[in-house]
This record gives sequence, structure tokens and C-alpha cells, in this order.
Amino acid sequence: MNPLITRDVAITLLIGRAIDPRIFSTVCGALIASDAKTATKYLLSNVVVRATWHNKPHSKNTRETMIVSYGNPNYLERNFVRACKKAGEVFPVKKIQFRPWPKKVAKKGKA
Repeated sequence: MNPLITRDVAITLLIGRAIDPRIFSTVCGALIASDAKTATKYLLSNVVVRATWHNKPHSKNTRETMIVSYGNPNYLERNFVRACKKAGEVFPVKKIQFRPWPKKVAKKGKA
């Protein structure tokens, strides 16, 4: 990457418009406050900001890892975008969408 290009300019070049850094902090804060696996903010029909826990947080852990990404929506998010357009929802979607942790399936043990 060219050292004269700042992070904000690189984001602008990537998606065509700048993303406010406060959106990243809003998504991260919402994920920390909830017990979901993923928090997603839809900015445009083709731009999302997503925060995901690397592992499920536990009280005994001394550190937690969160992955923050932005860019094009994945296949589940594209289905949500289609449903929003069909319902007449305007972008950006006001509420942050959460995806819960998957349910554990009990294994049959030997009795």
C-alpha cells in the first residue's frame, strides 16, 4: 500500500465512500453489550460493517478477540437486503442486526 494513502482514503477507494469510524465503534459496542455471535450494520445495499466474536466469551477468559470487517454482504446478508428492499426499508437500516450463537446438539451417550 502506498504510504501516502491514509486509512480513510483507502476505505473510500475500496467502497467509493468514506465510512465514519463511529459506526465501527457502535457495532463493536452493540456486540459487547449483547450475547450474540455477530452484529451487522447495513449502510448500503452493498456495504455492511460486521463485528464477530472469535470465540464465545467466558467470565474466566482474560482476553477476548473480536473480528471487525466491512465490505460486501455475504449470502445470508444479501437475503436480508432483498427482504428489506421488498418490504420498502430504506438504507442505512437503523437497527443493528444480531446473529445468535448456534445451539449445541446433545450427543447420545452410552448409558
